[in-house]
Amino acid sequence: MVLNEYKHIFREALQSIYDEQEVDSFFTLVLGHLHGMTRVDLALNPNTTIDFTHLRKWKDIVSDLKKQKPIQYILGETEFYGLRFLVNKSTLIPRPETEELVELILVESQKSKVERPRILDIGTGSGCIAVSLAKHIPYAEVTAIDVSQNALATAQENARLHNANVSFLMKNILETEDLEQQFDIIVSNPPYVRNLEKAEIKPNVLEHEPHLALFVEDTDALLFYRKITELAKKNLNQNGKLYFEINQYLGKETVALVKSYGFKEVQLQQDIYGNDRMILASL
Repeated sequence: MVLNEYKHIFREALQSIYDEQEVDSFFTLVLGHLHGMTRVDLALNPNTTIDFTHLRKWKDIVSDLKKQKPIQYILGETEFYGLRFLVNKSTLIPRPETEELVELILVESQKSKVERPRILDIGTGSGCIAVSLAKHIPYAEVTAIDVSQNALATAQENARLHNANVSFLMKNILETEDLEQQFDIIVSNPPYVRNLEKAEIKPNVLEHEPHLALFVEDTDALLFYRKITELAKKNLNQNGKLYFEINQYLGKETVALVKSYGFKEVQLQQDIYGNDRMILASL
C-alpha cells in the first residue's frame, strides 16, 4: 500500500462523519505524526509505501475517528501558540481563542515596566498558557495551579518538553482563601460552559473532554470568576492585571462581576469570530 492510495481510503472511511476539509486536515496531521511528512512531501513522493506496522496504526486512528474521538487525543499532542503540547483525557484541548488570550497578555506585558513579572495561571490544564507565557516573557516567574493531579502531570511534562521554568501546584481554587504571594498577572480560563449549552457542544468534545474543566451549573455560572476575582483583589500587585477567557454569552455579566470587586479598568474583548471572549482588568 502506498500513501497516496491510502489517502483515498482514508477519505472514503470518514466522509459520512466529517466534511472534506476536516478529513484532509486529519490526514495531514496523521501524515506528520506517523511519517514525519508534510503535504508537500507527499506530493513529491506519492508512492511512499506504508509498512505493516504503520498501516495498522492508520487503521486504528480511522477507527477512533469514526467514534468521533478528538484527533488531538488520538495523536496525544496538539499545537498551541507555535509550540507542541501533549494532551490526554485529563486535559482540555487548547483552543485558538486561548491563543488570543496569550497574545493579549504578551502585548500588554510589553507596556509594563516590571522586569521580572510574577504570573499565576489558575486551572492550567495542559499548561498551554503558563508554558507559552514562560517561553515568551523573559525572566517571568510563572506559577500554575490545577485541581487535577493528572492534568498537572501533563503540564509538567509540557514544561520539561519546552524547557520552560514553571512552578506547579495542586490546589482547589474554590477552597483557597489566599494565594499566599503577590502577582503582577493572574490569568484563568476556568470552566464556563453552562449545562444548558450542552446541546451546542459537538459529540467529540462532549463525550471525550473532561467535564470537570468544561462545565458549571446553570444556577451559578460565574462561580469561578467570582472566586478568582476575589483572590486577585487581594493578591495582585499595584498595577497588576487580571485576565479571563469567558463564556461568550455572559460577557456583560462577567464585566459587572469584576467591577463589583473594585476593578476600575475592565475591558471586554472579542475573539476573531466576533464573540465576547476575553476580559482584561486592573485595580
